[in-house]
Amino acid sequence: MKEALFYLVVLLANVIQGITGFAGTILAMPFSVRLVGMDTAVPVLNVLGLLSGIYVFAGSRKSVDTGEIKKVLTVTVPAVIAGLFIRRWLSGRPAVLYLILGVIVTATAVLGLWKMFLRKKDASGQAADAEGPEKSAALSALILAASGLVHGMFVCGGPLLISYLAARIKDKTAFRATISTVWIFLNGIILVSQIISGAWNMGLLKVQLITVPFLLAGMLLGSVLYKRMSQRVFMAVTYVLLLTAGISLFFK
Repeated sequence: MKEALFYLVVLLANVIQGITGFAGTILAMPFSVRLVGMDTAVPVLNVLGLLSGIYVFAGSRKSVDTGEIKKVLTVTVPAVIAGLFIRRWLSGRPAVLYLILGVIVTATAVLGLWKMFLRKKDASGQAADAEGPEKSAALSALILAASGLVHGMFVCGGPLLISYLAARIKDKTAFRATISTVWIFLNGIILVSQIISGAWNMGLLKVQLITVPFLLAGMLLGSVLYKRMSQRVFMAVTYVLLLTAGISLFFK
């Protein structure tokens, strides 16, 4: 029963992914770890993120900002590796891992809801205190390092990376293509690490193969809904779900 619910979570999370352009993995992760455990959820969702990245890259590779890719990977790759070591170090203390993930997911949800409903905006509709693309190099490096660290531990460093790239890439197609390319590299590193460490077995491979149709169906349905429904409403629903999921991890 729990495994069936896990596949449903994958489907619904990727519907949201198709509508909002992000949040699929970070939304699926807290529910998934409660249903199938972290040792299954992390590798399976990592591969799904890798596949979705390849899917987007294949259709828009000419729009990738190679300059930003180099900057991002220079900082995030070492941070991802560090995150993998931290997660392995804490593997015998799952309660600590759940707590850290709960804090990350809850903070993401609260910040997202605050930006949507509470932050003051100017006459043009932009956030009055929004930072421009000229963030300091130190702050940018810190954001990227944190993104890589979280991604290495839980495969959900997306919100932090989005906060970095959104200020630098204004074209939606280029943004989507660039961030998807980053996931190919980072998720690829995580996958190789998991294979080397022996995390994969036939049971896990079976679960992975079953999830792929749910991923594709979710992305397809999400892309259809994106054209017909309010993205703002779905963003609000996404953040509320994230908040619920994040809080639930404190009681795991």
